[in-house]
Amino acid sequence: MNDASLDDDLLNATPAEPGEVGLVEPRDYVSSESFTCDDGQILPGFTLRYETYGRLNAACDNAILVCHALSGDHHCAGIYALTDKKTGWWNNLIGPGKALDTNKFFVLCANVLGGCQGSSGPASINPATGRAFGISFPAVTIRDMVRSQRRLLDSLGLTSLYAALGGSMGGMQALQWGIEYPGYTRRVLAMATTARESAQAIAFNEVGRQAILQDPEWNGGDYPKNGGPRVGLAIARMMAHITYLSDASMDRKFGRRAVATRAMTNSTPAPLSAAVAGSRTAFDVQFEVESYLRYQGQSFINRFDANSYLYITRAIDRFDLDGTYGSLENAFRALTADVLVVGFTSDWLFPPEQNRAIALALQRAGKRGSYAELATDLGHDSFLLESPQLYALVRAFLGRPS
Repeated sequence: MNDASLDDDLLNATPAEPGEVGLVEPRDYVSSESFTCDDGQILPGFTLRYETYGRLNAACDNAILVCHALSGDHHCAGIYALTDKKTGWWNNLIGPGKALDTNKFFVLCANVLGGCQGSSGPASINPATGRAFGISFPAVTIRDMVRSQRRLLDSLGLTSLYAALGGSMGGMQALQWGIEYPGYTRRVLAMATTARESAQAIAFNEVGRQAILQDPEWNGGDYPKNGGPRVGLAIARMMAHITYLSDASMDRKFGRRAVATRAMTNSTPAPLSAAVAGSRTAFDVQFEVESYLRYQGQSFINRFDANSYLYITRAIDRFDLDGTYGSLENAFRALTADVLVVGFTSDWLFPPEQNRAIALALQRAGKRGSYAELATDLGHDSFLLESPQLYALVRAFLGRPS
């Protein structure tokens, strides 16, 4: 659908079961106007794929924008078919009666510019050449992602947001919304995020990028659809996924448990030495955690584009509110939103002190900034997982007077 308006066709036609948004359908916003990215390159137009949940009220003041993280997309709640029970990535948070209550709010989520799930990105066709952009696609920034989302919201007739929220890279976008469009969004909720990445976080991203760039199938970014540096991308995903977890959560889930070895004779499991000497080698999967990481890598390459991974991780690296605006306090000078920042004690990718620094800078700038820290041993991905504490926090923040 091009430049869709907010009519009944946009809303869920299938009655939702209690607590669930039910069947959903992605839609495409196509902008035919040129778009100048922060690097100066101009896109002749772009597409953003998005989904909506709930209904816009008569006053048009109940819209909430959900911003996704690096490996996320527009599908954050509901299911696509009754035969497909795979729900959106934040289904535990979004739905009737949930923390993002679709009985009250009109919730939207769009795949970011530079992505690969229906939005314009490196895998999209360049109209000037008839071939995929590849690495000729503009070097998009978090700000570019937000500005493209604003065009989508304008096309839907929205003049304000009740809230913008997200975790990790989604939190970066939410903060940028408050900075870029002061007065447009009344609340900003940023979880497990940072105002600028640490050297260690940049280093992890660089290792992932090098795994892709050094894969001979990358071919300078010019590779066929469903082809390319699949090994490199899988390794990049495995590396990144480790940073999303914590030592405690990995130890609890896997420990040093070995995978089942193939029975050699009489259904008796062979000792490791025998397996190595037989059908296995010393470098086959031996521990459950290895099997889990290989599964994560394999499943990722079936849904993500390697060049998009390069672009999005670089956009995350370049996000620097302090450096861009002179100081973190200066970044928030024009911001008018009520802001809540949430850190998680076991997050070592964007640790609590980085989240707390955002709230402190907001307070020094005279803004309504608050901070909450949740004790959990689930790591960076804590914002995605089941957490009654987080649900209560989100519900309270969205419910308090602005």
